[in-house]
Amino acid sequence: MFDTLLVANRGEIACRVMRTARAMGLRCVAVYSEADAGAMHVAMADTAVCIGGAAPADSYLCGDRIIAAALETGAGAIHPGYGFLSENPEFVRDVEAAGLVFVGPTESAIRAMGLKDAAKRLMADAGVPVVPGYMGEDQDPGHLEVEAGKAGYPVLIKAVAGGGGKGMRLVERAEDFVDALERAKAEARGAFGNDAVLIEKYIQRPRHIEVQVFGDGTRAVHLFERDCSLQRRHQKVIEEAPAPGMTEGMRAAMGAAAVRAAEAIGYRGAGTVEFIVDGANGLREDGFWFMEMNTRLQVEHPVTEEICGVDLVEWQLRVAGGEALPCGQEDLSIMGHSFEARLYAEDVPAGFLPATGRLAELAFPDGVRAETGVRSGDVISPHYDPMIAKLVVHGPSRAVALRKLAAGLRATRVAGTVTNLAFLGALAEHEGFGRGEVDTGLIARDLDALVAAPEVTAGHWAEAALAALDLLEAEGWEVGFSLWGAAARTVVLAHGEDRRDVCVTVSGAGVADVMVDGQAVACRRGASGWTFDGVPGGGVFVEGSAVTVYAGYGLRFDVVDPLDQQAEAAAGGATLAPMPGRVVSVHVHPGQEVAAGDRLAVLEAMKMEHTLTAAVDGVVAEVLVREGDQVEAGAPLVVLDEAE
Repeated sequence: MFDTLLVANRGEIACRVMRTARAMGLRCVAVYSEADAGAMHVAMADTAVCIGGAAPADSYLCGDRIIAAALETGAGAIHPGYGFLSENPEFVRDVEAAGLVFVGPTESAIRAMGLKDAAKRLMADAGVPVVPGYMGEDQDPGHLEVEAGKAGYPVLIKAVAGGGGKGMRLVERAEDFVDALERAKAEARGAFGNDAVLIEKYIQRPRHIEVQVFGDGTRAVHLFERDCSLQRRHQKVIEEAPAPGMTEGMRAAMGAAAVRAAEAIGYRGAGTVEFIVDGANGLREDGFWFMEMNTRLQVEHPVTEEICGVDLVEWQLRVAGGEALPCGQEDLSIMGHSFEARLYAEDVPAGFLPATGRLAELAFPDGVRAETGVRSGDVISPHYDPMIAKLVVHGPSRAVALRKLAAGLRATRVAGTVTNLAFLGALAEHEGFGRGEVDTGLIARDLDALVAAPEVTAGHWAEAALAALDLLEAEGWEVGFSLWGAAARTVVLAHGEDRRDVCVTVSGAGVADVMVDGQAVACRRGASGWTFDGVPGGGVFVEGSAVTVYAGYGLRFDVVDPLDQQAEAAAGGATLAPMPGRVVSVHVHPGQEVAAGDRLAVLEAMKMEHTLTAAVDGVVAEVLVREGDQVEAGAPLVVLDEAE
């Protein structure tokens, strides 16, 4: 077996692979872009090689540079992680041509499953059920529109080379098909260099259930199923294993179908066979269909590891080193239940826009398996996926595991950037989800409740005020106050658009009273810390003028300087870039009349396209960008003169 492994990836998956590799006694090599010079995966490795600029096309997608780094450092094998080059057959070919071991499937297996249309034909031949639709070579828009009509609306348009929800559009009415096809093809062209699509009948009450498979090139086993139905915009949010409501008969049928799929292509290593399941009338053995096979380790693999008691990365490395399957199907069983929640830097109230920023503090509670590639002080870069961590829990039953997930999310501490932590917490405590009523439409149906802002109480304002005045520390808490009696100070705090004058009065050691908009809050420090009207404080993190109170999944307050008279810059009629990104297309010109909701431009950022629309009726006064421009967050793109 090889003794040195190069991990051709970054972030949490690079750290995950290296953790197992080092436990197996292997020497680890990291590769990194110029933007990742101080990254966690670089620090974990025994040695690291810079392979280029920040953009993936200049570094992590440069297979020749990665192979050169492996040869230069004496690595005998390359693990691709997921994303980037993990499902690139040319990269596999080049790795093996250089005399190195590729930790994953063969070039031919990746090619067989690389295009969804060809993969579905192959699966149908292997006796695996597939969804009705069109997956032919005729890509004429008129022909595709006819085929969509044959399948019957609603339909899904899916990029044949796609994944992760990119190049995918749901079309519910025939009159929307042409525009949706145009957008799906454009997104697929940009993401995969291939704009071919297929058409699928859309299952009205769908569940997304996938089966983990593992093969040694000859035989394969399945490690049961994962339910990935909690999705937003076709992207997974919370995954679990096993699937709620699964029957033994259906589990056996899906597992057997997944093994047939893997053995049909001589699969080697870890892979996932994804099925769409009709959950309208319960889970039935005739109600699941093949969607695609991911020929790599999946983001959500930890939940399978938790219920099976295995290390899939160890299995990958052992099989890549020439060993046979570590066990037979009869040796595998399900133990308990596991959940994984994906913690992202994203602005939920703004429509889940990816966010950047510095992680001033990042801490996870005991009892939670946190798979992460960042630490306190690291920066979420605009160049890569904004995932902060995967939070994984395991329990003897689904109910216990879900309670552990909810508690773990409440106890997770993140400061410095906006996140989806509160959204994840709302999902973990959603009554329907708790009952196992899971389908891909759950989030959309209950979105308003799931994204509702947490309640901010007078006690939270009081805790933020004491923190801002440096009064929470056990020693020297009364700094700045007179020693001969009660003294008061006022601090101006802002929480979002809400700005308040908060008056703090100190009347003794560990005793303060705070007035928040006329409401008095009794603040007392005891052996267990501060309480606010008898309610224990959530804890705080202070950096500069920002105070994060760890309640409601993290509430940020900003200290406002009352002497600062600088007015906030008015956006006026300008449409601003919500994040750093590249202008994909501009759809208006000066002098053009537009109505509220009309498309102005499309911005690509953090691996997704975002359509920017007119907020009001008006006339385009200026277009300040061109296709291909790189823009910073807040940059004006299009200026409108509002209609009178």
